[in-house]
Amino acid sequence: MAVLIVVVLVAGYGAFVYFWAGGRLRTTEAFSGDGRAKAGKGTDWLLIGSDSRSDLTAEQRRKLHVGGGQGLNTDTLMIVHYGDSGPYLVSIPRDSYVEIPGHGHNKINAAYALGGAKLLTRTVEQATGLRLDHYAEVDFLGFVDVVDALGGVRICVPKGGLHDKHSGADFAAGCRQMDGVQALAYVRARYTDPQGDLGRVKRQRQLVSAVADKAFSAPVVLNPWKQIPFLRTSLDALTVDKGTGTGTLVGLGREMKKLSDGDGATTTVPIAAEPQISGVGDVVEWDTSKADDLFGALREDTPIPTSGTN
Repeated sequence: MAVLIVVVLVAGYGAFVYFWAGGRLRTTEAFSGDGRAKAGKGTDWLLIGSDSRSDLTAEQRRKLHVGGGQGLNTDTLMIVHYGDSGPYLVSIPRDSYVEIPGHGHNKINAAYALGGAKLLTRTVEQATGLRLDHYAEVDFLGFVDVVDALGGVRICVPKGGLHDKHSGADFAAGCRQMDGVQALAYVRARYTDPQGDLGRVKRQRQLVSAVADKAFSAPVVLNPWKQIPFLRTSLDALTVDKGTGTGTLVGLGREMKKLSDGDGATTTVPIAAEPQISGVGDVVEWDTSKADDLFGALREDTPIPTSGTN
């Protein structure tokens, strides 16, 4: 669901908009100072969507099909890399079984609940060997508001449709316009998807492209009556690291537009197995050799292995 954060400030040009936007940015201490990975080449972002629902009313929870739990995990994790190579968008399955510093092995999405952004970024850096340069997050309601501020996005549902009572997804095959609630249901569905969470991360990347296309379209970019509300809603939905400013976000948006235009590549961390671990449940184990090749290419800012990109 956090895919919307990649396109904030897509039209953030002009002195007024630039400084106005900078004044609205919410920041957090996202990185710890100890034991961080060695800096690589190019730029790496960690984009997350949290499943926080503590600020939702009972009616909002019902409408969004998110239940009433008070836990705080990460529903979406993506790494964006760009530099001499890329841009690349790499999905990290939320059930990835990794070591969480100080807490043993667990699903990677538990790191945020255990220690917030700092522990999550430290966990991702340790698991991937990448030193993250920037961090951004958005929650359920922020996601919905941003899609609605764009007037919805066009999504093509694959053959067979998508029906999942847990997320609220009920879509026949074919292309359609989705509002924020529908888009959230689409990217959260996994129980009826034969690929489970791996199918969901593909839909998340699909939504990235759809949002980038809409946000960079002439009706949004050239119309201040649409552009400003979109930017305002996006900024209100975002929390970024303290080193991220307006110009940095503009650069990220431009790179994501390249992805939506077909440049670079998107992929998921290579998977070896999906076992069940006692006390943890169903997890995803990475293919260590292939994952090392992928993250090594990102670290060196060279073309990533093409096998399995999608």
